[in-house]
Amino acid sequence: MARDGHTSDGAPPIVERRTAEFVVASFPASPVRGMTLRSRLALGFALIAVLLGAPLFWALQALQESSQKVGDLRKQEVAASILLGRVRSLTREVEAADRAVLFRPDSADTEPYMQTNARALAELADSLRTFELLQLTGRLQQASADIEHFGAQELAAARAKRTAVADSISDYHIAPAVAAIERALADAEATLSQRAQDKVSETAAAADEAYRDAATQLAAALLLALVVAVWITSTISRPVRDLEAGMRAVADGDFDHPLPISPSRRDEFGRLASSFRSMAGQLAELDKIKAEFVSVASHELKTPINVVLGYLTLLEDQLYGPLNEKQLEVLATVENQAQVLSRLVQHLLDVSRFQAGAARLEPRPMSLRAFVTELEQTFDVLAQQGGVTFRASVARDLPEVVTWDRDRMTEVLSNLLSNAFKFTETGGRVELTAVAAPKGAVRLAVRDTGAGIPAEQLAHVFDKFFQADNQSAATHKGSGLGLAIAREIVEAHGGGIHVASTRGAGTTFTIELPAVTDERAAIEPAHGDAGRLSVTAGRA
Repeated sequence: MARDGHTSDGAPPIVERRTAEFVVASFPASPVRGMTLRSRLALGFALIAVLLGAPLFWALQALQESSQKVGDLRKQEVAASILLGRVRSLTREVEAADRAVLFRPDSADTEPYMQTNARALAELADSLRTFELLQLTGRLQQASADIEHFGAQELAAARAKRTAVADSISDYHIAPAVAAIERALADAEATLSQRAQDKVSETAAAADEAYRDAATQLAAALLLALVVAVWITSTISRPVRDLEAGMRAVADGDFDHPLPISPSRRDEFGRLASSFRSMAGQLAELDKIKAEFVSVASHELKTPINVVLGYLTLLEDQLYGPLNEKQLEVLATVENQAQVLSRLVQHLLDVSRFQAGAARLEPRPMSLRAFVTELEQTFDVLAQQGGVTFRASVARDLPEVVTWDRDRMTEVLSNLLSNAFKFTETGGRVELTAVAAPKGAVRLAVRDTGAGIPAEQLAHVFDKFFQADNQSAATHKGSGLGLAIAREIVEAHGGGIHVASTRGAGTTFTIELPAVTDERAAIEPAHGDAGRLSVTAGRA
């Protein structure tokens, strides 16, 4: 495995790709599992439309009723005002006719003018009944009758030159009748004004009540619409989250991940669940076949490679005859590549053992300070060759003795340090530190100032055969297995390994291990997990 392409050897890169594709045309939602997604969404949206439309319809109805009442009130007010205006106009004409009788009794139009106005007032009195002004109607009818009756007497007295009698009739009969009409008009106007105010107050109260009802209904509708929306969302999002979790588990190599969606569902999610199970089963089978192939191929390659290396050694020792300088140079190149191939095969065998649960740790007490010093001495030569500053340190508060598998931990830290030197240019710095961690654990860190790893690739550096995009900065390329094996060894010790990196600034690998590991730890395989190995520690 490689971090930013970090590996511990120089073998050619091996890339493993696995792709699982789902084409989802639509997703369902609703407690009725037999309904399709489109049906559920249509039902949900229809419910929301009805819930939100009902208060709006009610508000429009209330506004229409209020508008109708206001319109009726306006029409009644206008009609009543016109009638009262005509009554007042006729009253003024009666007053004018009364004066004409007193001062021009012989005029030809005086008599019909007085009688016509009196009869017109009587007719208007009947029209006012429509507006429920009964008191005004009665008074107006009485006054118009008096005017018609006494008007004729006044006219006769005036023409007979009985001025005193005509004046008396005008003062005691015609004038009081006109005054009675004026008072009746004033009362009618007051009655109409009060009635209009009452109607306005009633309409305003009705509008307020309609507003409150509409607001209450709207709030209830919004609440119900929210419930419907949550219902739709939950019935869709829950299966989607389950599918997403399942896909993430499969991408991590867990092909036995239980999907809580029943394939017997008669909707799109049921079909997706069935396809998911089928896909996971096929990937698990393919992964098993691949693992078996890698194991068998690696095992079968080991013997012929050892034979080749043996004959190369014999040739180098010139047991089959002397070799010239050019032949020795070619022989050294062939032997170097054979060693690279041997390491790659050994890594593949290690991975196969991890998956099969055959690899085991042999923890033994050892001096932590001596262990770090030995690593420092081993890589000091490499640091000098590359012009890189290398420093190793152990905190004083750490225990003197730890119980680890020395060979396996040497393999882990050697891989990390090799990667650090491989990606650090001349003038850079590499550090190996050991400090105390919580709960009595030991924290080992390997830091470099090298090329760094792209942030989007950090999550994959411990995957098998993964190599980051910074291979151009490496002095040689690896197989992509080193970090995968390192993680398995660290987790077998009951610890964890993490990486942090900044592109162009460097990388830090941090390992936390308990000071004491079980006397015998087994590296156990994960179920159907080839893309990501799972390691546990326990008694043999």
